[in-house]
Amino acid sequence: MTQTATLQPITITPSPVVDCTSQVSRLSVHGKLLCLREEPFLIKGVTYGPFRPEADGCEYHTPQQVEQDFAMMAQHGINAVRVYTVPPRWLLDAAQQHGLYVMVGLPWEQHTAFLDNSSTRQSIIERIRQGVQACAGHPALLALAIGNEIPATIVRWYGYHRIERFIKRLYDTAKEVDPGALVTYVNYPTTEYLYLPFLDFMAMNVYLESKEQLRKYISRLHNIAGDKPLLLAEIGLDSLSKGAAQQAATLGWQIRSVFKCGCAGTFLFSWTDEWYRGGCDITGWEFGLTTPGRFAPFSNAVVRGLFCFPGPMNGIEAAVTLQDGNLASPLAIGNLKRLWRRRRMRFPWRPSAWMQNGRRYPW
Repeated sequence: MTQTATLQPITITPSPVVDCTSQVSRLSVHGKLLCLREEPFLIKGVTYGPFRPEADGCEYHTPQQVEQDFAMMAQHGINAVRVYTVPPRWLLDAAQQHGLYVMVGLPWEQHTAFLDNSSTRQSIIERIRQGVQACAGHPALLALAIGNEIPATIVRWYGYHRIERFIKRLYDTAKEVDPGALVTYVNYPTTEYLYLPFLDFMAMNVYLESKEQLRKYISRLHNIAGDKPLLLAEIGLDSLSKGAAQQAATLGWQIRSVFKCGCAGTFLFSWTDEWYRGGCDITGWEFGLTTPGRFAPFSNAVVRGLFCFPGPMNGIEAAVTLQDGNLASPLAIGNLKRLWRRRRMRFPWRPSAWMQNGRRYPW
């Protein structure tokens, strides 16, 4: 039997204003981690918009509404926002004021036969260039998403090699405009076979309603990602069809699975049930942590508890290759030493084969 949720208005207390001049560091990639100032940064994010355009064409309401939403997000332990279109600069400024990072989607007609003629290809490349220019260099920029879920039918029609080459071209275009920005493509399971090793990190939309299946699939995605960070760019559950209680329970184990399985973080779909696409409001499902009126269902409290107090991460176990009795890489030992000091690693015993390299990096 589906349980009915009691909606409660969210009380907003003034959040401390962040000094914009103090947050100028951008995220970077270090192995399987996204880092901020060389410290691991776990993405705890939500998707946001687009909404019905305002009179001026803005798809993110007004600065006052965005300020209110971002203040609420900060209180819920959220540190990142994913948008699907290029936002106005003031939205990035508001995100920085509240300590949020923004992953910006660069939209184009990926659901059409976009490789059929050169004029369409050049138009897409130029729009990517303009989109990157609009937010280039902003401290609140988390990453640029140069595409999102090219349909499997389109990939099969053109062949995966052509699609991979075109995504590489979009990646190079984005890097030409903003070399310091992280750039990714958001894939989904149906086209997981696309080989995109040039991306700065792997991003995947995953909707699985079984804890065991999700954890197994995350392990598979780690194998595909290789030594790059893995970010789940969308997870969530529809409360309209499944019920608010089921949504809350599912989001709970989805978030815990992301934290425990070595992901760089995740974005929950979505912050609010309000969503506008293709010239109309999307109705018939309710994925949001808040209603369009910003009332909070059950899942809101669950997410707030996990994002604000995620608990200890699982220990990392490392195997270091030995060659002729010596550790193969002094650099590897230095990195392990840093992790050990931060208590992010656990060793069941101290290897006796640290030998000369071990003396260079004493514990």
